[in-house]
Amino acid sequence: MRQLIGPLVLVASLLALGCGDSGSTGDARAPEKIATLATPEVSRDAIARTARVQRHVDGVPVYRREILSPVYHIDRLYKSMRGPMSNVAFRLHEREAELLWITGYRADVVASDGRTPLSAEFMCHSSLEVNGARYLQRFPTEMGLTSDRLFTASQGQLGLELPEGFGIPMLSTSHLTLNTQVLNHNLGDADIEARHRVSIDFIRDRDLETPLRPLMQRGVYALRLTDGADGHFGLASVDADESKHGPGCLPGDDASGRESHLEFDEQGRQFTGFWVVEPGRDVNHTRVTTKLDLPYDSTVHAIAVHLHPFAESLELRDLTANATVFHSRAQQVESGIGLSHVETFVSRDGLPLYADHEYELVSVYDNTSDEDQDSMAVMYLYVLVRDLPDLRGLVGTTTATIATP
Repeated sequence: MRQLIGPLVLVASLLALGCGDSGSTGDARAPEKIATLATPEVSRDAIARTARVQRHVDGVPVYRREILSPVYHIDRLYKSMRGPMSNVAFRLHEREAELLWITGYRADVVASDGRTPLSAEFMCHSSLEVNGARYLQRFPTEMGLTSDRLFTASQGQLGLELPEGFGIPMLSTSHLTLNTQVLNHNLGDADIEARHRVSIDFIRDRDLETPLRPLMQRGVYALRLTDGADGHFGLASVDADESKHGPGCLPGDDASGRESHLEFDEQGRQFTGFWVVEPGRDVNHTRVTTKLDLPYDSTVHAIAVHLHPFAESLELRDLTANATVFHSRAQQVESGIGLSHVETFVSRDGLPLYADHEYELVSVYDNTSDEDQDSMAVMYLYVLVRDLPDLRGLVGTTTATIATP
């Protein structure tokens, strides 16, 4: 039987989309009930299973905590970022504080029973988020976090397992937030009950002879210029040199129509990371050196990629070295609209990143439909942290137990 989180309070909000002339938008949110039913198998609210040993790696137990989102009713077409969604607050472990290492994340679309698989075509995204400022108080490093997101799964790329020997350090009692959203590009007459089943894998530091090597996620994303003289994000126009900084991003239109997706740099330019792709081929260059914001040379050991349907590829280029760091290719579904696969990167050896180099993202979309489509292009880089103090000294160890089978 699934177990509710006990003293854990699940806080969820369901995005209620209106239809017809209701005037509702994708930002309208209504409170969702807290899951308190004695038989969580039939609950439509967010549910969590007790963390249990999933497998062993070199004799070390790997635990898994599984979270079920609230049930979503899909009854119409929903483009990307416009379907029902929720936010669920939880902790990995509810007892005494101890040091954990998150090593993997995966999200699948299932029926309301939480078990029956459904098509990944209904997956928009699933993101695991942390309070970045509070996190860095516990784990001080110049590397920091470029956003509050630790992991994002999306259509075509449903999960990521970090290379053996690496992990994201986390205090067991830290508050995490799970944001999940569904979409529906193809079934206009849908009547489907669906939810996300999310699994988070972690290792207890107390089970390790030596700590894992710490990674932190640095997100970089493509932009389109919506207002300003040029598209070199974070760089004064007088300093822009195409031979060093790339051509910069193209002018474009925001696909959301909401200020929440707009971004401004210190030069007063206005950009969007959620832009309109007209029918045809769309190639866009975005300078991401400022967003990458590397405090020192390091290596990247895993890369996840978030793209929308009609994406062809996303490439991270080292402009200084005139070399490709990683080139991710996307595959479309055989029929209808959607992505069947997006390439990721995982390596114990890693790829070098340099603090004094210039970097850009090159996104390619090929809109083969006869109407405008929306797009995003994001790389989540898991970069080795070289300046953390002794984590065991920071967090300490405890004798707290986590339930096992």
